[in-house]
Amino acid sequence: MNETNTNMPILSVERTIEHLSRAYCTVVKNGISPKVLPSVMLWGPPGVGKSQAVRQIARDIERETGKMVRVTDVRLLLFNPIDLRGIPTANADKTLAIWLKPQIFQMSDDENVVNILFLDEISAAPQSVQAAAYQITLDRVVGEHKLPDNCIVIAAGNRVTDKSVSFKMPKALANRLLHIEVEGSFESWANWAVKAGIHRKVLGFLSFRMDCLFGFDATRDDLAFATPRSWEMVSHLLCNVSEDEKEIFPLIAGLVGSATAIEFRSWCKVYASLPDIKGIFAGTVTDVPRASDTLYAVVSSMIAYAREHRDDLAAIGNSLHYASKMPADYTALLLKSYALLEEGYCEVLRKIPEYFDLAREMGLVRNGRIR
Repeated sequence: MNETNTNMPILSVERTIEHLSRAYCTVVKNGISPKVLPSVMLWGPPGVGKSQAVRQIARDIERETGKMVRVTDVRLLLFNPIDLRGIPTANADKTLAIWLKPQIFQMSDDENVVNILFLDEISAAPQSVQAAAYQITLDRVVGEHKLPDNCIVIAAGNRVTDKSVSFKMPKALANRLLHIEVEGSFESWANWAVKAGIHRKVLGFLSFRMDCLFGFDATRDDLAFATPRSWEMVSHLLCNVSEDEKEIFPLIAGLVGSATAIEFRSWCKVYASLPDIKGIFAGTVTDVPRASDTLYAVVSSMIAYAREHRDDLAAIGNSLHYASKMPADYTALLLKSYALLEEGYCEVLRKIPEYFDLAREMGLVRNGRIR
């Protein structure tokens, strides 16, 4: 953990998820209301993965506690103070004004449910809206409306230095929050990308060109630039519209910028010369390419194929035998990625002799266990 003159911890997305998930799971499993924990403020540049972190925290809580987690995502930039407090109306005998409860407060208080109220873009909201967030973050109420005891509050926003729409947070509000600055880390993103099933071409290209993951520059006026968020959208296009990057090139360029899209399109030509991935898993292909760009493409394609055939342990074993012939860095990358294919899959891999032997050869075994 590093410190800057902002006087807050700087963590990768992965470490942010790890720390917050552990804290929330601990109190929930101990039968303690999560309201005992402070509300959290995640700072970071556009697209760094703050929203994805909140969704992963929700999944972690569900997995570890067995409770249902419901996320209410509120984009405060689109709100005004009356949206948070509700619409005034008369009571039954027309003697007092009451406030209709806003939709965001329609949360279950069932003991088998955990709610997460995600106040996104809080730093971009006008200060009048930020002021309305005072009660939510500290007292967990707005006017007459109260959050249930099973509700976690997480806020997120861009830093003033990012030159996005951003208002300086009042000290009174800031002091009510636990602050974390989320930094971009390729390794953290890559681990998430494997778990999330990001398209093999995106994963392969960014493994080869890590510097293309983050293209945000606060000094430039570009509207389309590379971020983890925009690359996730590129993956959605490749998965759901067309795998031919040439066919959807204008759409890709509209997400990550023309220059980066051209590099991506050029790099994708390596896929035309890859060995047969199905043959690798069948054990019939043995030749291993040597060029680094091609090797990254092979590894990303093997990860994608393994995800679809992870129950075929014989095929996984054949692929690991093939991986043993790769340069060590690519072998280690494949081993670590296989372990992330799904929760608990590492236990399955330990049943495959080729996996344990390769892990030991790569120095990934300590005290008889794979790290």
